[in-house]
Amino acid sequence: MLSHPTAATFLQLMWLASPALPIGGFSYSEGLEAAIDSGRVTTEAEAAEWLHHQLHLTQSRGDMAAIAQALPAWAAQDRARLAQLNDWVRHTRESAELRLQTEQMGRSLIEWLKNRHAGDAAIQAQVQWLAAQDASYPLAFALAAHLTGAHAPDALLAYAFGWAENMVQAAIKAVPLGQSAGQRILARLTQEIPAAVELALALPDTERQAFSPMLAILSARHEHQYSRLFRS
Repeated sequence: MLSHPTAATFLQLMWLASPALPIGGFSYSEGLEAAIDSGRVTTEAEAAEWLHHQLHLTQSRGDMAAIAQALPAWAAQDRARLAQLNDWVRHTRESAELRLQTEQMGRSLIEWLKNRHAGDAAIQAQVQWLAAQDASYPLAFALAAHLTGAHAPDALLAYAFGWAENMVQAAIKAVPLGQSAGQRILARLTQEIPAAVELALALPDTERQAFSPMLAILSARHEHQYSRLFRS
């Protein structure tokens, strides 16, 4: 599955996956904090299992599948297809928090892309068009990855690792866990990510989905949670 990206592409993918990228990913737990508050996640093992299921049930079959389908659409400049995928992502957010997250991270990544490619009129046109669509984060990430020249498997590996690292840091802060426990969870997720990427690449429109009822319920509860560290 690995396509051996060039050094320049590889470094740009590392940049996109970095928690230091100023798009706010560190401020979200995507329902994990609510799962902790409700007593569903209280240990390292439970946190690892929660994130394992989230990777395979929501990320690979939802946002990662949308990114996989958006990458060739960006290459072909198929704006109708891109708008369709963006609408799908936005309409499958099952709580106000999850909707606001994808919108905020999408806007922030667009602003980063504007700055990153300030002197390129063709890229600026693509970025401006996406901004006008109220871009979701997966569609903005797909554009950013497309601009690196990365192949889809490599782009999805970078996306998934960036997601995993942010979520593990959320678990460390909110459970709470030690750094060694976090590294063990991250090691398990990195073993699972290649299979999640393969599934995302293989899914057609008819099998892409965002059905996670308990996550939606917990996210809605988190909106009114008395004490919290994260925005979702």
